[in-house]
Amino acid sequence: MPELPDVTVYVEAIAERVIGHKLLRAVIRGPFLLRSVAPPVGAVEGRTVREVRRLGKRIAIGFEGNLWLVLHLMIAGRLHWRDAAPKPAARGGPLAVFEFDNGALTLTEAGTQHRAALNLVDGDAGLFALDAGGIDVLHATLAEFATMLQSANHTLKRALTDPRLFSGIGNAYSDEILHRAMVSPVALTQKLPPDSIGRLYGAARETLLEWTGRLREDARGRFPEKVTAFRAGMAVHGRYGKPCPRCGASIQRIRYAANETNYCPACQTGGKLLADRALSRLLREDWPRTLEELEALKRR
Repeated sequence: MPELPDVTVYVEAIAERVIGHKLLRAVIRGPFLLRSVAPPVGAVEGRTVREVRRLGKRIAIGFEGNLWLVLHLMIAGRLHWRDAAPKPAARGGPLAVFEFDNGALTLTEAGTQHRAALNLVDGDAGLFALDAGGIDVLHATLAEFATMLQSANHTLKRALTDPRLFSGIGNAYSDEILHRAMVSPVALTQKLPPDSIGRLYGAARETLLEWTGRLREDARGRFPEKVTAFRAGMAVHGRYGKPCPRCGASIQRIRYAANETNYCPACQTGGKLLADRALSRLLREDWPRTLEELEALKRR
């Protein structure tokens, strides 16, 4: 799922191309994409774009008259810019085409789960209704960050990825933030000491700013096409079994549902392996507790 750095670069690329330009027509081909009924999508046709902004992990395109097209790409949705609107396809075409007077923004979605969402809302009240309410770490003070972090007693991984607490952080960058801060993903927020909160705050800001800069540099003015949760140069996310760039220990993971958390035991958990639900249930007493036990198990 595109997170704050990816969405920020998307917003900048879209703004550069559509602000001051008129939307000629909006064609919605995905039957599950549109999640609102009023105003109708046709209401923005013929209107000029005034603003593009990030709303958590959503992209909001504002038109004259204070109407907003709001896109949530979810896991597999991706945006593309074309010099002209693509020809209609019998199958396999984009889910939506927004044709402007200077080109076309298209939305595609891989897979069959149809999670991407489009809303058309009226005014600031409509935008507010879609905002989960999480704070933007890049504009929050340490005190504001600490207050939000400890507003409930959750694991750090859950807290960082909760859009009601923090805006735009998901599975990938939470792994990177926790590794940079050298804290365990399962540490409880209300038991975290002040120095660890300070490190986490600094790591969150550094990670998000660094990766936003990297993605801007990668795009170099082009429309971002290679949007992915797994990027070369990440320290732990998607790097299960590979060496930690800080200490060389093997990156481990916790798998749950369709997600996983990647972490370095040596840097983050004092050498302890966190129980993977599926494997620990299977192995029971044989589940290794440390990196040393895991290596011994591999040599059997």
